Amino acid sequence: MINCYLLFTDDEPDIREIIALSLERDPFFVFRGCASAGEALAAANAWRPDLALLDVVMPEMDGPALLACLRADKATSHIPVVFLTACAQSTDRERFTALGAAGVITKPFDPMGLAAALRGFIPLQTVLAPVREQFLQRLDADARALRECGASLPDGAKPALTRIGEIAHALAGAGGIYGFGGLSREATLVCEAAEAALAGRAEPVAVERALARLLERIAPQTDAVQPASAASATSAASAA
Repeated sequence: MINCYLLFTDDEPDIREIIALSLERDPFFVFRGCASAGEALAAANAWRPDLALLDVVMPEMDGPALLACLRADKATSHIPVVFLTACAQSTDRERFTALGAAGVITKPFDPMGLAAALRGFIPLQTVLAPVREQFLQRLDADARALRECGASLPDGAKPALTRIGEIAHALAGAGGIYGFGGLSREATLVCEAAEAALAGRAEPVAVERALARLLERIAPQTDAVQPASAASATSAASAA
């Protein structure tokens, strides 16, 4: 099952814990919780989430400033942002939308309905739902083809590198459309690595590393990934 990678940030430990407990109810989400904007920026670069839930009022750097930082970096500019705030007047919502936010969730929120509310900001779950199965079948086929090509990489086979680049290029273009911007970013990195290897600027091992990350995104080991993500959120909730 392909998952939505969600990053959330709130400086209040109890709010982070409630968000984590809410998201644990929905296996569609793999998540990480952060206690500050700085921590969230680092996690966004390393983890490449598909969606971010950001508290508006935080010390040192607030939600809008964090959004601006995400948009300024090519590696994170794709991430849709939903603001979490107690200020939900129409003027506030208009301001957040003008800043580029995908939407707003109001505090206090219903823990039982948080996951469903977040699903509403994912195209695959809304207007593109009718083509969901077709996309998932394509991902399954692409994953099989990428694994087969990856098995030839130790030999430096150019046909395998070329095919990997072609598949990754197509996924890079489609992933974001379906609400999986993180997958799209991983596919872009695979494509770039394959092109560099074909041009002699990189070794096939660089493609292998990028490909492993992409394949994990397409067909994650959910039994291993979800508890680790939940543990990250829980540890963040107990910090400071």
